[in-house]
Amino acid sequence: MNAQELAQIGALRLVADKDRGFPCRVSLRDADKGESVLLLNYVSHPVDNPYRSAHAIFVRELAEEPEPYVDCLPPVFAGRHLSLRGFAKGGLMVDALLAAPGLVEEGIERLFANSEVACIHAHNAAYGCFAARIERHGAYQ
Repeated sequence: MNAQELAQIGALRLVADKDRGFPCRVSLRDADKGESVLLLNYVSHPVDNPYRSAHAIFVRELAEEPEPYVDCLPPVFAGRHLSLRGFAKGGLMVDALLAAPGLVEEGIERLFANSEVACIHAHNAAYGCFAARIERHGAYQ
């Protein structure tokens, strides 16, 4: 899409001006300096309740398929403060916490210790961008 077509859907093409700060929602890693990214709005929690959520995300133009991370953290979490939000099957938030770098796994474990939490949404704490959805295997489809 050209700039005009992107503008019609409320998106922008940018070039990463540093190696950190452009976290790709598809590959779950930061874009490299000089890499082209799209900045667009994404509905991360498409529910019909007050917790419906949409915010800006980056997508690397070279990203092809979502990278699955099972039982390990994606590189995009490293060194970032994250807001972890635990949602029940019906989409209501039932628990949440802030996780400092190095404490994300502990935060995920704490939220999943709550049997009501079906999935967790990770957001970058500073800018609020949606980072990833963390699921219990088979619990939240």
